[in-house]
Parts: sequence; C-alpha cells; structure tokens
Amino acid sequence: MAGTLAASMPIIPDFLKTMSEARFGIADASYMMRRYRKMPSEAYPPFAHALDMIEHCGSLGFGGMQVGVGGWNSDFSKKVKKRKQELDIFLEAQIGLPKTDEDVARFEREVQIAQETGIDIFRAICLSGRRYETFDSMAAFQTFKKESIRSIQRAEPIVRKYKVKLAIENHKDWRSKEMIHILDTIGSEWVGVTLDTGNNISLLEDPMEVVEALAPYTFSVHLKDMAVQEYKDGFLLSEVNLGTGCLDMNAIVDTIKKHQPQVRFNLEMITRDPLKIPCLTEKYWATFDQISASELALYLHKIRSLKSTADLPIISDKPTDEQLSLEVENNRSCLVYAQENLGFK
Repeated sequence: MAGTLAASMPIIPDFLKTMSEARFGIADASYMMRRYRKMPSEAYPPFAHALDMIEHCGSLGFGGMQVGVGGWNSDFSKKVKKRKQELDIFLEAQIGLPKTDEDVARFEREVQIAQETGIDIFRAICLSGRRYETFDSMAAFQTFKKESIRSIQRAEPIVRKYKVKLAIENHKDWRSKEMIHILDTIGSEWVGVTLDTGNNISLLEDPMEVVEALAPYTFSVHLKDMAVQEYKDGFLLSEVNLGTGCLDMNAIVDTIKKHQPQVRFNLEMITRDPLKIPCLTEKYWATFDQISASELALYLHKIRSLKSTADLPIISDKPTDEQLSLEVENNRSCLVYAQENLGFK
C-alpha cells in the first residue's frame, strides 16, 4: 500500500533533504479551553480570532501555529500575513473538509484566502468525535468511511490547484492501515497526514508503530506525550507535559525527521481530564473486526506495565482561572522541554 502514494510524492532536491524546521509550533487544540469553551475570565480572555492566538503564542516563544481559517476575508488575511512576517513564524491552517458538493466553494474560498498569508498546509479531520463513542455498528462506520473518502476527493482538486497540502489527522478515527488505505485510494501528492503521536493509543495501536507507518505520508505533526492508567472498563488516557509520559519523544521526533526532514512539529497539549477508553465494553468493539483477543490481552498488559505511578491530572474540579492558567503553563513547559531536549528553538 505504502508504495502507491510514496511513488507519487514530489522529489525533494538532495540539498534540501538535510534541512529541518527548527521552529516549534503549537496546535489550536492546545488552547481548547481558551478557544472553544465558554469560560469567561478577565485574566485569560478567550481568543476572539486567529490574531489573538498568534499574539499570545508568539509572546510565549512558539515559532508557529495552526489556526482556524473559517470566516477570513482578504483584509483579515493581510493583517495575519503582516504579523506572521513580523514575528517570523510559520502558520498552518485548520479547515473543514467539504462534506457536500455545495460546500466545495466554501472550501476553495478558505484555501485561497489563507494561501494569501503564505499558508501551505491545511490540517483537516474526518471525524470530530471518537470512533468508539460515535458509531454503534460496522455499517455506520463503513458509511462514514465512504463519506470521508468522498469529502477528501472533493477537496483534492482544490489543493492541487493552489499547490497546497491537505494533511488529514489520525483523529481517533482511523487505525494506521486504514488511513494508509484511504491515502492510497486518493493517490495524490497533495494529500497526506497530520500525524498525531498519541491518538491511536485509543484504538489499541502501539504509538511507535503508528509513527513508523505514517511518517512517510506526514506533512505536519501534532506532538504530544501521553500517560495511561487502568479503570474498570479499559484504561484512561491523558495528555501530559512532554517528557513526563510513556512515549519516547526523542525516538518519535527522530523517526519522523528521518522520513520527513522538513516537516513542522506542533505541540498538542490538551489540558483536560483523562479520556476513558472503554475497550472492555461491547460498544467499543462495534467498528472493529481485525483485533484478536490475544492482541487485546497483550495491549492491556502493556498498558499495565506503562501505567502512570502518579494520578492522572484532573482539571474540571478547579476554578476557571486556575484551569486557564494551567493551560498556559502546560504549553509553556512543553515548549521549554522541546527546546532543551528535542532540538527545537
């Protein structure tokens, strides 16, 4: 499968293969509370738009950001471009895939306006929720898969026209082989992956194996560390500060850079309560037919061996300002770790 798309990828000149992007960016979801939850605070006011996030993240020292581009006009994109150049940062877009033929015009408009700022990578997702929570049957999941492929097929001529990259995230929807199959079905050099380094733990995949499988297709990275603990219906999964979880950050970064020296890394440190991965319940298995009982047993044994000795962070019981302050501090701490240990600046 991997050979089909790899053969269509653009040839990188030899002198560029040794170059790497040293700036460390941050994903929009690292400010989930500040951006998407209605949590009024004078000390930590919500980001009204992309410029607010750019100013804040730039003040912390991040070298790039993924920002939503929905609703932009040319005047706003000019302001974004100006600030981007002043701060010497990279920007990547978050964009919604065109779900219908009528939605293609919206998608093209957003690509065109964002491209005016110099944005050349557009991160998208197929599923906003989680596979094991969203679908009750394999038939429903297969319908979703067909619709997702059709959405990407609608988007592909647009990104090809504007010569920008569409980076589909492994967003607790696709196991790595499923994602590779989708990319091979599309077969375009302009469609690849936003590689999230922790999401597929929830789908019972070894994170290092996922990185190795998806790295050749990767346009952008959501870098995160994870911690796990058992609970009665499966296990708990939590984003934690880089270097404090069970993932080998250096090995992950090195593996991705080996395949994609120029790829951009964006922190995705979501400050929230642990997620429940209910892999011992019947509903969880509604969309899986390729995982054996022995594989599950081995995976749960691994979870037990990797389980955090400290309690996983609980956020929701804290006052609003304390939650928002912790979100900032987690992101700041991760940036420092990336600069001191992972070769970023």
